[in-house]
Amino acid sequence: MKPYLAVLSARYRMLLQYRAAAVAGLLTQLFWGLIRVMIFTAFYQTATTAQPMSIAQVITYVWLTQAMIRILPLTVDPDVREMFRSGAVAYELLRPVDLYRLWYARSLANLTAPTTLRVVPVFLLAGLFLGLQPPASLAATGAWLLATVGAVALACAITTFLCTTLFWTVSGQGINLLFPAGIWFLSGMMIPLPLMPDWAQPVLAALPFRGIMDAPLRLYMGHEAPAEVIAVLAHQLAWIVGFVLMGRLLLLRGTRRLVIQGG
Repeated sequence: MKPYLAVLSARYRMLLQYRAAAVAGLLTQLFWGLIRVMIFTAFYQTATTAQPMSIAQVITYVWLTQAMIRILPLTVDPDVREMFRSGAVAYELLRPVDLYRLWYARSLANLTAPTTLRVVPVFLLAGLFLGLQPPASLAATGAWLLATVGAVALACAITTFLCTTLFWTVSGQGINLLFPAGIWFLSGMMIPLPLMPDWAQPVLAALPFRGIMDAPLRLYMGHEAPAEVIAVLAHQLAWIVGFVLMGRLLLLRGTRRLVIQGG
């Protein structure tokens, strides 16, 4: 484990140096968060039927998504993608470590370091001035934290899986263009999943993306009881295992058939 912890630590500390980017990202998240709050407020003011979430819960949901946005597995690791384009991935294959674990450690740093820089300021500003409510209870806080750990693990498994697909592409641009659209919509980042049509709820609940964003946030708000964290963690674990197995399989097949380009 020492090589992977060293990679995680080094990558994490390197990404923490991008403070100017974090400030710019914070301002962007606050701006878009305000726009989303205004849109949902207008919707609730004109709605003629009862909604499954109160407007206060929706506003809290919006600010939580803005705070946790960087844990979404939206892109392939750009450094790994560049390795495939340049042919430098050959050096990765020569390292005396497990390549899947190495990329998983990189993904973990890539998702958590930017979140660390932005989550506290968003919580403070939105909690003090913009309508973000505190957790529903102490039990809800614990359930949210556990589910967030599971969400990060799932997001890393998805990101690492996407990295293994680069064995069958040249640039990886197609994945980066197509995959984020589904993540934004199916995770609850665009619209809180409880507001989606009833016929879509079973599908949304079965897909893995709910476990990255929607499920932890609903535990935070008390929209789902803290006891539901067991079901949430089981759902996350099942998809983590699935993505890890698929990633391992693609990595095994890819390394047997890889043709290095560039140099």
